[in-house]
Amino acid sequence: MKFSFLTLFPNLISSYFTDSILKRALDSKIIDIEIIDFRDFSTRAHKKVDDFQASGGAGLVICAEVLENTLNYISTKDSHIIYLTPVAKRFNQFDAKRLASNYKHIIFICGRYAGIDERVIECFVDEVFSIGDYILTGGELASLVLCDCISRQIPNVLGNSKSLEGESFESNLLEAPVFTKIIDNSKKVSNLSIPSEYLKGNHSRIRVFKNHLSLKKTKYFRPDILKQRQTNAK
Repeated sequence: MKFSFLTLFPNLISSYFTDSILKRALDSKIIDIEIIDFRDFSTRAHKKVDDFQASGGAGLVICAEVLENTLNYISTKDSHIIYLTPVAKRFNQFDAKRLASNYKHIIFICGRYAGIDERVIECFVDEVFSIGDYILTGGELASLVLCDCISRQIPNVLGNSKSLEGESFESNLLEAPVFTKIIDNSKKVSNLSIPSEYLKGNHSRIRVFKNHLSLKKTKYFRPDILKQRQTNAK
């Protein structure tokens, strides 16, 4: 899968792919990354990319022209264009799976300042997402969050595909607590025991017990998810 990032700050994107799992995926050509500085496509003096809001008010807006020029330059055939904005639907695990399965090229438009001209969203963007009810200084972090989450769903990106099993948000549940087999010489931690069911080696009973803990954990931390699970079961 190919991910294209349209940004004013390419270094914020490139640095994320220099280590760990996504670097290995990149080196193995499982994913491909394209980073484009859309300032290069400005036709204004001094490569200016923003302008004052038509309605007045604080904060400059990224101009439609520069983003249109950028999208016309890159290959958007069979691509899916995503814009990250706090006013959109919240991104979730099911979106990650859907996007990983249905598309070969995803383009992220990383906004800055007071956002981008709304007409770009209307004319070019296929889907908008938010990663939470808060404001960031730019769309780069949010785009990387989506890229990371989607990439994990692509075959062979994770060293062990079973790592995806039983994760949080699968079946609208949070993941059960996990523990190491070895107890370190910690004065505090060693005083706390691991649930005995984890140590008996009966995988069927462990699975049932973990599901029980997942339900308890979800009820405590995210009752909204549990409510959705119960609604889906009806």
